[in-house]
Amino acid sequence: MSPENRNDGGLPRARRGASAPPSRASRDESWPGANKEKAEKLLVRSLKRQAGAKGLQLRHSDHGYALVDAAHERVQDRNNLTLREVESWLGRS
Repeated sequence: MSPENRNDGGLPRARRGASAPPSRASRDESWPGANKEKAEKLLVRSLKRQAGAKGLQLRHSDHGYALVDAAHERVQDRNNLTLREVESWLGRS
């Protein structure tokens, strides 16, 4: 047996590298990216509330966003709206 996998009868111990300390963010995380995602999340929630007040639903797909009325018909027959376009459309009506 190799020394790493040897069992001396005591408590088994895992031998692996330590993770990054909590004070350091991983390489995948960045503050600008987190701020951007948080702002988008808040905007989507706000637009959902605005659409709901007008009897519409805001739906998301791979193509973009769509506003759907009570009869389940798309407003302007589009399902590829950006959040800014939805915001503009809700502000107009």
